[in-house]
Amino acid sequence: MPRVLLIEDDPAVRRGVVLGLSRNGHETEAVGTGEDGLEALAAGKPDLVLLDLMLPGMSGLEVCRRIRETSRLPIVILSARGDDIDVVIGLETGADDYVVKPASAALIEARMRAVLRRVAPAQADTGTDTGPITVGDLEIDRSALIVRRRGDELQLAPSELKLLLFLSAAPERTFARQQLLEDVWEHSYYGDARLVDACVMRLRAKIEEDPRRPVYVQTVRGFGYRFGPLPA
Repeated sequence: MPRVLLIEDDPAVRRGVVLGLSRNGHETEAVGTGEDGLEALAAGKPDLVLLDLMLPGMSGLEVCRRIRETSRLPIVILSARGDDIDVVIGLETGADDYVVKPASAALIEARMRAVLRRVAPAQADTGTDTGPITVGDLEIDRSALIVRRRGDELQLAPSELKLLLFLSAAPERTFARQQLLEDVWEHSYYGDARLVDACVMRLRAKIEEDPRRPVYVQTVRGFGYRFGPLPA
């Protein structure tokens, strides 16, 4: 089972989440501060981080930023802050999903599993394995799950990588946000389009020459997003 690093300062919440994770078979390390979380991350090899935002000392957002500087490790924010602006900021910082507390163990488990599935997309999700493809300045290797831009490997978070693989598997086809939520995030309900928009913004910042004038992940106003076509 995936190993989980839980960074949560509330002892009661920490105990409850750890109990729920252990019942689902997870090996969990729980710490109460962001600083301890980064140390635990360096010492161990968790498969996913569950991260509270309101931490003493280093904030959860800062922890998220530091992890993203060097790693594509899946991050799920687990926070009592449920306002849209909090969710958007959390996702824009690099988290792969956002769960508002209080949340049931079943919901946390479901969201974790969905994020972890994005780490290793099945070939059925990403098209036939034909080796690396080159599109403009991008090289996309579906087998190795590596994306390079002008030869330099990009550090893409799992959601960013899964979204790019999904869109680029069907060039010039437009996907609605709801369809992307269902196929990439595996969310079947409405209301989380901000997940898609925040992820697109982060992805553009990494793959586009000018994120304000994207050529790879393009907006189709009133419909959604598509990959290309690139300008002639």
